[in-house]
Amino acid sequence: MGHSNELVLLVELVKAGSLTGAAREMALTTAAVSKRLRQLETRLGVRLLNRTTRRISLTAEGELYLEHARRILGEIEELDELVASSGVRPQGLLKVNAPLGFGRTYIAPVIAAFSQAHPETAVQLHLSDTPASFVEEAFDVCIRFGEMPDTRLIARRIAPNRRLVCASPAYLKTHGIPKTPRDLLRHQCIVLRQNESAYGVWRFTKGRETQTVKVKGNLSSNDGEVTLTWATAGLGILQRAEWDLARYLRSGLLQWVLEDYRLPPADIYAVFPTRHHLSAKVRVFVDFLVEAFQSRRSAAGGKGIW
Repeated sequence: MGHSNELVLLVELVKAGSLTGAAREMALTTAAVSKRLRQLETRLGVRLLNRTTRRISLTAEGELYLEHARRILGEIEELDELVASSGVRPQGLLKVNAPLGFGRTYIAPVIAAFSQAHPETAVQLHLSDTPASFVEEAFDVCIRFGEMPDTRLIARRIAPNRRLVCASPAYLKTHGIPKTPRDLLRHQCIVLRQNESAYGVWRFTKGRETQTVKVKGNLSSNDGEVTLTWATAGLGILQRAEWDLARYLRSGLLQWVLEDYRLPPADIYAVFPTRHHLSAKVRVFVDFLVEAFQSRRSAAGGKGIW
């Protein structure tokens, strides 16, 4: 009896609750199932099941074996599905969720190109201010920033993304350029109030040193576009993600300050439930996203992806 058959044997025994029930499910005789179980226990040198005339129960060693048996059989099943779908063209409805501004500016054009390349797939893009729920909304892929705390999901990074601090040249000419994070305490800072993060708490790292500054200012908003409008109007210093600032930095409307300091990254991820990565439409779409953002980075000549 092969090892995979041994794994199946114990799983079926526990599921059926008896030797007779397992024998029926496996199309074997009760005597054959009993013999296989004895052979497995002899090979391992431990008893896996306590048997009575009508019921069976797991020993401590049996519970450990069952836990790993289920995991291994699940991985074998996933591997079979992955290989079987590797040559399948994506098709059907693909539901994608992305943050409002980023989705409009960067994800929508990629989806347009994906749709042309894979006409058998219909894509539904839902943009939202707050992260969507896979369970409630039944999305296939969500685009999110920063670390992914939910271990039940798979997160594949599609692009690096820094947080930067900047201000308009007019503001800096009037109020001076901050040289260290502590200098921000003397400045008007524009605060973006989003999600559940601590508003106005900016954390800087240089080498091994980390500084946390509670900035303040007369202006704050939950809308990113509003804060950018205020910053370009010269009303204060702003912290935003690189993708959001890129066009303003290129045009000179905003100037990057405190360049020697790093803030927590806002890397961009494609996130999906563990089993969704096996479907051709999700796998091909995420690969398409990664390639699109790599091309953007190459086009920037190594100076940044945006």
